[in-house]
Amino acid sequence: MIRTETDLHTTPTLELPCIGCRDGKLFELEFEYAYQPIVNVATRTIYAHEALVRGPQGQGAGTVLCEINESNRYQFDQACRMKAVAGAARLGMKELLSINFLPNAVYRPEVCIRSTFAAARQHNFPIEQIIFEVTEGEKVQDRPHLVNIFQEYRKFGFQTAIDDFGAGYAGMNLLAEYQPDIVKIDMDLVRNIDSHRPRQVIVRGIAAICGDLGITVLAEGVETKAERDCLAEMGIALMQGYWFCKPVFQGLGQIPLSAWE
Repeated sequence: MIRTETDLHTTPTLELPCIGCRDGKLFELEFEYAYQPIVNVATRTIYAHEALVRGPQGQGAGTVLCEINESNRYQFDQACRMKAVAGAARLGMKELLSINFLPNAVYRPEVCIRSTFAAARQHNFPIEQIIFEVTEGEKVQDRPHLVNIFQEYRKFGFQTAIDDFGAGYAGMNLLAEYQPDIVKIDMDLVRNIDSHRPRQVIVRGIAAICGDLGITVLAEGVETKAERDCLAEMGIALMQGYWFCKPVFQGLGQIPLSAWE
């Protein structure tokens, strides 16, 4: 059963908020977003846009992330959700919105999700258009906790994704415990895949396993026509990368006709 925003106010276990909510602090550092399209090469359409953190003048994500620590991690994670939704609504995004989240910043997922509902309501952005993705390289201190976060988000109607799959801490072990809606294959496995047989074998294996588990595969970091065609031949339709469009600072990218040819 899919839970709703109303459940946040009626479920007895939510009477006491988590530590981060009780703290009441706001994230004080300025940051903005760039949005990068995720495409479906089979239909030649934009499937979603990933919200990518940038500095206030478009500086790289590192200028912001280097300031994140244990004292402000929760506030940053909450601010990211609200700003990403607000930006997507302001830009008139009709496709799905993919938001990265920090699992180590989520104390109680059923409570920490309140800010996302509030932002979606304020900006009239449908929650069913939101994907929450976690980078597999994030050093999650408690994997069962991550699985619980994913399960709670799914109950509320959000889609879930594992980013950088094949490059991080868990791999197939995480997949055995939880099957997200989307698995994003790490760009290192995508790079020059058209001429690298071991990568082809690995990616085909991941695609086959995900297919059996009902998980959609997305290849990120696609930079050449040859990579695109090789992945498409494997049956992978969702792709993301410079071949199609670079991230657009405070804007939504468009796909040139040449990217489909």
